[in-house]
Amino acid sequence: MRKIITLVFVLFSAVAYSQTPTSKRLSSGIDIGAGFKKDYLVPSFTYYELLNLDANQTFSIGWTVRVGAFYAKNLDYITAPARLTREKTGFAALSAPLVEDNLDTMRFSRVSATSANLGVRAQIRLGPVELGASADVIGFGFGKNRRGIYHSSTGMFMGADTAGKEVKLSFSDHPTQYAQPKRINTRLLGDNDQGALATEVYVRLLVMRRLGVRVSYQWITTEMHASNENIVTENQRFRNRASMVYVGLSFPFFK
Repeated sequence: MRKIITLVFVLFSAVAYSQTPTSKRLSSGIDIGAGFKKDYLVPSFTYYELLNLDANQTFSIGWTVRVGAFYAKNLDYITAPARLTREKTGFAALSAPLVEDNLDTMRFSRVSATSANLGVRAQIRLGPVELGASADVIGFGFGKNRRGIYHSSTGMFMGADTAGKEVKLSFSDHPTQYAQPKRINTRLLGDNDQGALATEVYVRLLVMRRLGVRVSYQWITTEMHASNENIVTENQRFRNRASMVYVGLSFPFFK
């Protein structure tokens, strides 16, 4: 998996470096680095292209292609669908169970995932310093099937008994379950988001015309899709959210 990611990074770099300056209204480049904190490592490669909105290139907006990997351990993934996590108020609260009753947890000793997403970016340039924000919008993900421990007091799934007959089984009696990263990533806001997505705010210092040092703060969401559906809540999706510091280098191509 890591060899594939490295190859993708190299190919993107080759394509990007083959470009030549074509317009003073456009700027582009790549960001390479990693987000990290205890039990998390999130390396990524991003190609960006920005449209400068003024002659001084102070304000820019554009798009990104981000390829990222996610490595973590000892993580809890919580029930993801908004219909189960959203607080209910008013008359809806009288007929609906408490939010806590809907929330199950899958705990994984190790998780790895890879994602490739299209995103949007906005930036302000103040001399050699650039301030900006980026957000993934849509893409796809893949990764290994992982074993986790399913915590649910009421959850049930369809399985087979010792005679091979299909029966309802309790997650509390069969807590060892499997899940893999969700295939499609889409930003639909809040708990409606699906898959692996990154959002960040950043500061970049251009130390040379073609080299910058970049520090950002990232919010990383990843999602696992369980092999067995909880037939009580009709759910197979579990989400982990994390925030961390990102440090990396930027290589502008033209401005």
